[in-house]
Amino acid sequence: MRNPLSQKVVGLQPSGIRKFFDLVSEMEDAISLGVGEPDFDTPWHIREEGIYSLEKGRTFYTSNAGLKELKEEISKYLHRHCQVQYQPKDEIMVTVGGSEAIDLALRAMLDPGDEVLLPMPSYVSYLPCVILSDGVPVEIELKEEDQFKLTKEALLAKITPKTKVLVMPFPNNPTGAIMTREDLQEIVEVVIEKDLYVISDEIYSELTYGGQHVSIASFSGMRERTVLINGFSKSFAMTGWRMGYAAAPVLILEQMLKIHQFAIMCAPTTSQYAAVEALRNGEEDVASMREAYDQRRRFLIHELRRIGFEVFEPFGAFYVFPSIKKFGMTSNEFATRLLEEEKVAVVPGTAFGACGEGFLRISYAYSIDSLKIALERIEKFISRLS
Repeated sequence: MRNPLSQKVVGLQPSGIRKFFDLVSEMEDAISLGVGEPDFDTPWHIREEGIYSLEKGRTFYTSNAGLKELKEEISKYLHRHCQVQYQPKDEIMVTVGGSEAIDLALRAMLDPGDEVLLPMPSYVSYLPCVILSDGVPVEIELKEEDQFKLTKEALLAKITPKTKVLVMPFPNNPTGAIMTREDLQEIVEVVIEKDLYVISDEIYSELTYGGQHVSIASFSGMRERTVLINGFSKSFAMTGWRMGYAAAPVLILEQMLKIHQFAIMCAPTTSQYAAVEALRNGEEDVASMREAYDQRRRFLIHELRRIGFEVFEPFGAFYVFPSIKKFGMTSNEFATRLLEEEKVAVVPGTAFGACGEGFLRISYAYSIDSLKIALERIEKFISRLS
């Protein structure tokens, strides 16, 4: 009988996060610090708008690119927060989460053999999406001594005549690293000189601490060569609503929309109406959640350092990325033993690329009380190691 499977898909490795998520779900009294999902409920006024849309019978398809009023609000938001103007009609589309937007951008831009530069460690979906788009992933190792930022030197070292796209994953998952305006300026110069395109994943842009997020699309000469991706999951605590969007030049967005049209049709209608409310009236909610995350961030860093970890201070997202090299175990061994012996789930750094070896991702999208209990257990665990 003929093999029914695609060897390209068979060759993909499953997510390294999912393994620990599944294990912890089977354990009583276990605490998970592994999932990148806000512990806040979607603000009530946003939920109410979703409910109201159902009560009014708004259960129809929207246009493929999304509700006109939602695209208008996204345009205003990007102008307000990112200092870049996109036309709602033909430069913005609504997607099923930011993840779909990443996939669409890669599929719309790549021909077989085109190289895509991936700063690593990074979000688990980039690499497999490049492969599924018939592109060639080229990893750029982000180093702790550079605060896990992408440097001009590291970028230049990986560019070849086949390089077409650079993924910019900042604020970064899993490290929490950000890129300042000065950092980005050096990258912009290389991108323009080498005639590259950029996919800028800015899903954590609202979760930036100690300063304002800067979008690479806002730099002179970059709007026309950038696909800006964002969404509602992290900043508005709307993971289950599956709402994202992309803003890009017409030339690229038309092709992304074509794929979306055939594969998805449109993003969920109820979620789109809720997203309109989020953008119109949700800024105070975002500020409140960001303040809570910042408190947890500072608490977690302080406590991890107190009990013996070496921790780079992250200024974005809701993760810390402590080093475990001093303990003489691989990331997977450390995370597995911690779960088995103390019932605390964290994610091995290798889930985000081979260069994540020697690190763990710990999420602080959890209450202070949960963090305190988890830290007590982690302290017990490492005390036995020494």
